[in-house]
Amino acid sequence: MEKYNSNGKIVKDRPSGKKWLLVLIIAVAFLILRSGLVITHADEYKLIRQFGRVDRVIANAGLSFKIPFIESVDTVPKEILLYDLPPSDVITSDKKTMIIDSYVLWRVTDPLKFAQTLSYSVANAENRIDTMVYNAMKNTISGMKQDEVIKSRDGKMTVTITGEDEDVRSNDLVLEETTEVIEITSLTEEIMNHIGNDYEQYGVKVLTVEVKKLDLPDDNKQAVYTRMISERENIAAQYTAEGASQAKIIQNTTDKEVSIMLSEARAKAEQTIAEGEAEYMKILSDAYKDEEKADFYNFVRSLDAAKESMKGSGQKTLILPANSPIAQVFTQE
Repeated sequence: MEKYNSNGKIVKDRPSGKKWLLVLIIAVAFLILRSGLVITHADEYKLIRQFGRVDRVIANAGLSFKIPFIESVDTVPKEILLYDLPPSDVITSDKKTMIIDSYVLWRVTDPLKFAQTLSYSVANAENRIDTMVYNAMKNTISGMKQDEVIKSRDGKMTVTITGEDEDVRSNDLVLEETTEVIEITSLTEEIMNHIGNDYEQYGVKVLTVEVKKLDLPDDNKQAVYTRMISERENIAAQYTAEGASQAKIIQNTTDKEVSIMLSEARAKAEQTIAEGEAEYMKILSDAYKDEEKADFYNFVRSLDAAKESMKGSGQKTLILPANSPIAQVFTQE
């Protein structure tokens, strides 16, 4: 029932002490429940510690519980982590200094061992990885020459192979150059081999070491560039000399073949002319051997001579002496 004061307003009842106690109990229970609830994500491990000692490890994502105020929770990353190493100087076997810039992909594989040896610290793990990877890079590159380090960066090397092939048309041996890509051990594989399994004692695993950049110190760059230019110029000069030599051989061979072909053609032409003249002389001989053929031949030759003498504009009359062979052809009975 509603109560009214002297002014006629409604007066609300104050909560009793039991109601306040119930609210307090519910709040305390919620806090206790909340402190005992453990939420584990897919990219992390949860380590439950009891009085400072790791009691259990939660590796699967989901909800779990711990004893409030007695057990505590620490988180260890489960995903693949990237550590970017600072650029460092290394010396090759031929005493050349190089600057190598690289990064490491790693992950925690044993969270309990990680917690015991590295105190749950990713920074401590990166410091240990930095030391291991740098020593492995130094040991690897110190046993290689500078050009070997550069060639092995991608694990592939392009080489030019010169071989002999037979030309079927001329039965000559010709030189052919082919480019072939050879798989070699990459710099990453060499470094990983030197690292070995040293990281397992910390409960982590180094997945790969990738080289971002290989460079030279600033004071050595110009000298190296000058040497590289000189080497390329020597190679270019060698190729030019070999090309000129091959061109001279081809030119001499071609000139020789042309000379032989011209000589054979001239000999064949002379032979054909000689055969033609012999045939011509045979025809004349046959013509003069028979009297009737000889007279006819002389008659035809006389007509041809008369025809030639009457060529030209306006000349239609042929005047011959009576003793001319041509006149005798026309006057003989």
